[in-house]
Amino acid sequence: MLEELKKAVYEANMLLPKYQLVTFTWGNVSQIDRETGYFAIKPSGVDYDKLTPDDMVIMDLEGNKIEGRYNPSSDTPTHIELYKAFPNIGGIVHTHSSWATSWAQAGRGIPCYGTTHADYMYGEIPCVRCLTKDEIEGAYEKNTGLLIADYFKDKDYQAVPAVLCKNHGPFTWGKDGHEAVHNAVVLEEVAKMAARCESINPQVQPAPQELQDKHYYRKHGANAYYGQK
Repeated sequence: MLEELKKAVYEANMLLPKYQLVTFTWGNVSQIDRETGYFAIKPSGVDYDKLTPDDMVIMDLEGNKIEGRYNPSSDTPTHIELYKAFPNIGGIVHTHSSWATSWAQAGRGIPCYGTTHADYMYGEIPCVRCLTKDEIEGAYEKNTGLLIADYFKDKDYQAVPAVLCKNHGPFTWGKDGHEAVHNAVVLEEVAKMAARCESINPQVQPAPQELQDKHYYRKHGANAYYGQK
């Protein structure tokens, strides 16, 4: 089971450079096995072209390393808090992809300006506040996860499977690592389109709610009809 989990997480991590979401080692993917509570995650600071499936690190939700010769990603505590808070997710991605990170550095959420966004994310992609001085100097990565979890405690984290951390960058999630990567790719494209949209028309307004609803719900929910059965 662990070998399959490591293989899946390795393959998902290798999609980050493929889709140009990472520079150097600036990103990571994890995926959890809910039955055991173990998850696999990329090791910290290892070049993508040197990674193998066996290099993936197995962790538990208490932060204990179960298996692996490397240290896990420095963002591991963030992943742990998200897995604890979001029981219906199975994979998490963090990158510093340039367009999404630009919105995060600006401290702005990404409004839904069109149907590309609405197909995948219901409404604005939020930007949570910057951590306080004490939060940064304390358990920084854990506090990042707690901040995201707190923001979504009364919101639908599956309808908006992405967040921007102010002055930092994006996190996305999904049913597994591959879907989390898919959402990270979508987020980056939506961030790029929204920035260009505002540069072309600084007075642009979000897409009409009925259009957003139409595109989101034709792909999601009980009455979805997009794609094949």
